[in-house]
Amino acid sequence: MQEKQQHTFCIAPMMEWMDVHERSFLRRITRHAMLYTEMVTTGAVLHGEQRRLIGFPPEQHPLALQVGGSNPKELARCAEIAESFGYDEVNLNAGCPSDRVRSGRFGACLMGEPGLVADCVAEMRAATRLPVTVKCRIGIDDQDPEETLIDFIDQVVDAGCSTFIIHARKAWLQGLSPKENRAVPPLDYELVYYLKHERPTLQIIINGGIETLDAAQNHLSFVDGVMLGRAAYQSPYRLADVDRRFFGSTAPRLTRHEILEAFLPYIEEQCAKGVPLYAMARHLLGLFQGMPGARMWRRHISENGHKIGAGVNVIRQAAALVKACARSAAA
Repeated sequence: MQEKQQHTFCIAPMMEWMDVHERSFLRRITRHAMLYTEMVTTGAVLHGEQRRLIGFPPEQHPLALQVGGSNPKELARCAEIAESFGYDEVNLNAGCPSDRVRSGRFGACLMGEPGLVADCVAEMRAATRLPVTVKCRIGIDDQDPEETLIDFIDQVVDAGCSTFIIHARKAWLQGLSPKENRAVPPLDYELVYYLKHERPTLQIIINGGIETLDAAQNHLSFVDGVMLGRAAYQSPYRLADVDRRFFGSTAPRLTRHEILEAFLPYIEEQCAKGVPLYAMARHLLGLFQGMPGARMWRRHISENGHKIGAGVNVIRQAAALVKACARSAAA
């Protein structure tokens, strides 16, 4: 798959959500959307249990590893490791506004140091054959994005990066929580469109506040790709048409129950390895969002998924409740 098509539709690297189980679940819904891991710090990659932290099954391709850090040599080593694990891309986080990230001098605060980001990208590019991409905001704090965004992008382009995922909001590093930074600063899609117009050879993927496939399609009139975040997690079935709509797939659209049945063998396999059921089941809570029985589905899993010895039968019981509600509603 060509890189441009690969980035047409992406799922964001959401912290504490995009773990290995969530990605395996999403692969039952879309085979072609580009998936991103949750951010992993350079320290964790270099000194943690790599297989547990960044290992993944082959079914998850195409998949990018997102790393957080600001030391060029450490990031270069992480890029080498990403390649050895078989990732399709390594992405540098220059957009996360959390306090923990700021204290480590990476994430959104890097937008104030474009030269350092360029150094990081240059070292990463020299260390791997993988595409090195950057995810950023349109600016931080008192920066004027119209003045600083293109300068930031140009410096990083000179270091060898040609693909940017841009969350179309500023990040306020003082005064707003990470949650508020996802909603309070106003979206400026037009500025991202302008960047693409001024730098047409770059691959520009837009992120932030995109909730529907129709909205994603509209953005593709101006940029190369779209990235969904919380909307994809909270109501994953909205992704059921992604492959046909954005990648030309002719495969039939699966129902919610067909997606669930396709995921149950994975759950059984993981439970047999000692993984607690709820580690996987928590990602399923939004599958029936907006459907009759959705509340009973969530309640049954939430009340029973944590129990010792809980297994795939809990999911089957919850699905049966949904089916019963659907029959009752149709009667």
